[in-house]
Amino acid sequence: MNAVLLAVLVMLILAVCRVHVVLALFIGALVGGLSAGMGLDATMVAFQEGLSGGAKIALSYAMLGAFAMAVASSGLPKLLADWLIAKIGTEDEGAKSKAEAWTKWGMVAGILAMAIMSQNLIPVHIAFIPLIIPPLLPVFNRLNIDRRMITSVMTFGLVTTYMWVPVGFGSIFLNDILLGNIENAGLDVSNINIMMTMGIPALGMLLGLVIAVFFSYRKPRHYEDLPIAESSRVESQSGEPVSKYRVIVALVAIVVTFVVQIVMNSMETDADPLLIGALTGLAIFMLTGAVRWREADDVFTAGMKMMALIGFIMISAQGFASVMSESGQVEPLVTATADLFAGNKPAAAFAMLVVGLVVTMGIGSSFSTLPIISIIYVPLCLSLGFSPMATVAIIGTAGALGDAGSPASDSTLGPTMGLNADGQHDHIRDSVIPTFLHFNLPLLAAGWVAALVL
Repeated sequence: MNAVLLAVLVMLILAVCRVHVVLALFIGALVGGLSAGMGLDATMVAFQEGLSGGAKIALSYAMLGAFAMAVASSGLPKLLADWLIAKIGTEDEGAKSKAEAWTKWGMVAGILAMAIMSQNLIPVHIAFIPLIIPPLLPVFNRLNIDRRMITSVMTFGLVTTYMWVPVGFGSIFLNDILLGNIENAGLDVSNINIMMTMGIPALGMLLGLVIAVFFSYRKPRHYEDLPIAESSRVESQSGEPVSKYRVIVALVAIVVTFVVQIVMNSMETDADPLLIGALTGLAIFMLTGAVRWREADDVFTAGMKMMALIGFIMISAQGFASVMSESGQVEPLVTATADLFAGNKPAAAFAMLVVGLVVTMGIGSSFSTLPIISIIYVPLCLSLGFSPMATVAIIGTAGALGDAGSPASDSTLGPTMGLNADGQHDHIRDSVIPTFLHFNLPLLAAGWVAALVL
């Protein structure tokens, strides 16, 4: 069996069997490296070298967690949650039912809008999740909202937006990485309408969202009203009522943090906008006294602890990706699959999409998958007679497949870090499996259709 395929299967099986994702990634990388003939030393070296690539990401998320906890300590999220609970706290049953319905669907629509805007209008990616979601958990509990539905909503907004709309992160994914790598591989893409080309795959994602929201997770699901431990501990430090001054500072810090990220995303710089933005927000809290010096250590430590899991998973995922790249087994996997269906365009298109799914599920990043597969897929698609639009659709879909549903993707890790703030949302069973079923399967089918009709 191909080493990359074996490594991904081992990782996924272990994760589903409740082996910790970090350990599953490490064991999967070890199995993949050894089966590729790299030897133990070379596998460990490749894994360790890859870890350094995830350190910056982990630090950024840790700073984001500290910033989120500083916002929580201001009392702003509590005011939002209390306001929503008050709206549904009426005695009249008819009015209460109507208020609950409006509140539920208003929150779902708002979270979807924030996820979409986080990719283009306000390109902060998952930075909004730890700020918005944990304070809303008591409201979700009051309305018996299935958190798997909220996961599906956020993942849809995070993934579909960048794979279809060429603005913000979408411009990077579609123009710079997708079309850029395809052009470098020898295919003229000057006349490609990227939104039309990726429109059919995007419709597959939309279908998955409709199924998740209105069918799979429509029924009530009951959760206990458990405290968000770290947030509660920080908020109880002062024991004081919510201060208007601290709330205003929190609003200013949030706006400034987002503006800094937007400005840095528009600049050609290697600095991480998420890290700089979070540090700027923390500086505002400290300099204005909204977070007192004697409380700062507890606030920052609590926030970093909240983000520790996602940080370690992202670091491990980079090590896994490094081993897969060093194994040299991606190209043999693609060519062997293509040879198996030589001359059969429908079967070949399906096989290429499945390979893209496998690779991205292991690496956890569509942005990292495209450069790997583009150089192999372009000549392959041309030899099979696919049109330029169909070629772009195949490669773009193959890259996006697996972002939703990968244990190591920030599109699933982001929702988990917000919804599991009270320990009642399992990463694999409540984020990974639901998003895999509702997005990867429709996207696979839609990408296959696009390959045949474009």
